[in-house]
Amino acid sequence: MIISEVKNLDDYVVNEYETGVIVKDVKDFDPVHIFDCGQCFRWIGEEDGSYTGVAMGKVINVKRDGKDIVIDNTNLKDFKNIWFEYFDLGRDYSLLKKEFVKFDENLKNAVDFGWGIRLLQQDGWEMIISFIISSNNRIPMIQRAINNICQRYGKCIGEYRGKKYYSFPDPKELSVATVEELRDCKTGFRDKYIYSTTKDIVENNININDFLEMDSETCHKELMKFKGVGAKVADCIALFGMRKYNSFPVDVWVKRVMQEFYNAKEMSLPKMRKYGMDLFGDDAGFAQQYLFYYVRELEIGK
Repeated sequence: MIISEVKNLDDYVVNEYETGVIVKDVKDFDPVHIFDCGQCFRWIGEEDGSYTGVAMGKVINVKRDGKDIVIDNTNLKDFKNIWFEYFDLGRDYSLLKKEFVKFDENLKNAVDFGWGIRLLQQDGWEMIISFIISSNNRIPMIQRAINNICQRYGKCIGEYRGKKYYSFPDPKELSVATVEELRDCKTGFRDKYIYSTTKDIVENNININDFLEMDSETCHKELMKFKGVGAKVADCIALFGMRKYNSFPVDVWVKRVMQEFYNAKEMSLPKMRKYGMDLFGDDAGFAQQYLFYYVRELEIGK
């Protein structure tokens, strides 16, 4: 599989207005697909079709306007320094999808359905805690628990459209929380895992950025040393927070994908994970997201 080529800022026309920026003629970018494909939990859909979210200590609003992307509550400097990378605008998804549609009919259909998906360049620490919370949990409950943690232990980063927003607490900020207090944030049985992982990172001076430098398998194994991080959660963290794009998280929907489309009915989950990584190669994480979103939204195989 050919990995998509890299673009740069000069490939985009960006107009700054009073409270934000307009990125002109952006291909392969749909906020619905990006924010509802299971990779993030702090983006909420608004009545006007836009999405408001907190990322990198900032609160912004994103919407598609024809061929343009409008990012409100920001400026040109932050677009260049934060949002260009965060929204993975340096990757040519058209080239990536061109290769995928040639792979087979199933992946072609998935790409056509989720044409606007991009993998966000999210914070690794936030992904560790967020996906521990996600284990055997529903999205509204995940979002509620994360918001509770941010309000209690994060910093207020300002108001937008009359609502206060809070940053995701760093390890030191979250380390003051007891198991009981974390449970009170509606984390359920995951409270002890969040407590243990946070304590482990703080007391052992673990640098989250080190995971970015690891190869994929080492990263996966090291992540699984944290309490509450199994194979699927480790793959999600690696893919969405550590830039390991050959990761292949296998949940109930991806299991159906592999069983329905790729003759994996008799495989164990570990074998299915490896099979997916071998099948799609260096781009397995991108293929997983297109297939996951397609099968989940259309409830294929349910």
